[in-house]
Amino acid sequence: MARDYYGILGVAKNASDQEIKRAYRKLARELHPDVNPSEDAQHKFGEVTTAYEVLSDPQKRKIVDLGGDPMDNGARGGGGGDPFAGFGGLGDIMDAFFGAAGGGGGRGRGPRSRVQPGSDALIRLGLSLEECATGVDKEIAVDTAIVCDLCRGAGTAEGTSVKTCDTCGGAGEVQSVQRSFLGQVVTARPCPVCRGFGEVIPDPCRQCGGDGRIRARRNVTAKIPPGVGDGMRIRLSGQGEVGPGGGPAGDLYVEIDETPHEVFVRQGHDLHCNFRIPMTTAALGATVPIATLVDGDYELDIEPGTQPNAELVLTGKGMPRLRSSGRVDGRGDLHVHIDVQVPTKLDDAQRELLVELAQQRGEEAPTLSSNGKHGGLFSKLRAKNHR
Repeated sequence: MARDYYGILGVAKNASDQEIKRAYRKLARELHPDVNPSEDAQHKFGEVTTAYEVLSDPQKRKIVDLGGDPMDNGARGGGGGDPFAGFGGLGDIMDAFFGAAGGGGGRGRGPRSRVQPGSDALIRLGLSLEECATGVDKEIAVDTAIVCDLCRGAGTAEGTSVKTCDTCGGAGEVQSVQRSFLGQVVTARPCPVCRGFGEVIPDPCRQCGGDGRIRARRNVTAKIPPGVGDGMRIRLSGQGEVGPGGGPAGDLYVEIDETPHEVFVRQGHDLHCNFRIPMTTAALGATVPIATLVDGDYELDIEPGTQPNAELVLTGKGMPRLRSSGRVDGRGDLHVHIDVQVPTKLDDAQRELLVELAQQRGEEAPTLSSNGKHGGLFSKLRAKNHR
């Protein structure tokens, strides 16, 4: 049964080449062994890569659309005699019809280029909450593939060059003639000697072994905009791995790993913090300085009679709002949660003052609060139980 290559990439059968490419790159970034080392992810990565190779090839995609599987190379046999025996599957038959010129002559697709585009790369970058808020330029050391500086991507030893493959004559493929119930059919296969390139490297570069690239560590500067958050990715175009044969480099994706802050907790664009005040400040009110994340000290007004767990909102003192375009549009808020401290140790003079205050306010003996309609613990519990 033919595989559902469209389903593997999650695209419709009428998807454009660009839609197929975008779907493949998205899945490849998630499943690449450098990002997700699990066996299941590696298996899926292989399936996704195969699906992209098939659907990005017009002739293979035509075979899929006709109900075949161009990657089914298993020859079938049996006592009953298979009319397609000797072919690698429906793909060979379709090649014979769609890839053959009149009179049964095979029409080759030509050699493929030794220069191929490079893969994307992913690296994680740890940032403090302050760096996420203000933005920062970070120099990152990346282990990646770069152009071989000895052969400059050619893959050949100094003073030598590539040569035309003697086996395929530079065509990149070899042809074979087979007989079937359809008659004599010419089929083509990539050349096993040059692997479809049409040329060979007799004397490969001693540094890259003919690949045209080497592994090396280089420094890349990543410009991190204000407002980034944990898990976001910054795309650095052309900073990924150089392709075989010195081909164009892929992209480098920098994934943000936000370090938890000692004081502030982030929720989207808003920040939250706890602010402790003595009970006298809560009762009398005051203007006290509070440290914000990036704006320095701010004069916070504590109203007289402020209750424990009260929440004061400082508008525009939170994180920058980063839009998808990379533009910063305003800032979130800072939520200050008031924690009223009750003294645990009193000297005699302090105790006398509090006793006198309690007598003046008629608070010598505590009483149970009302459970009426004006809120409180009991009304909240009652409302919850009657939902």
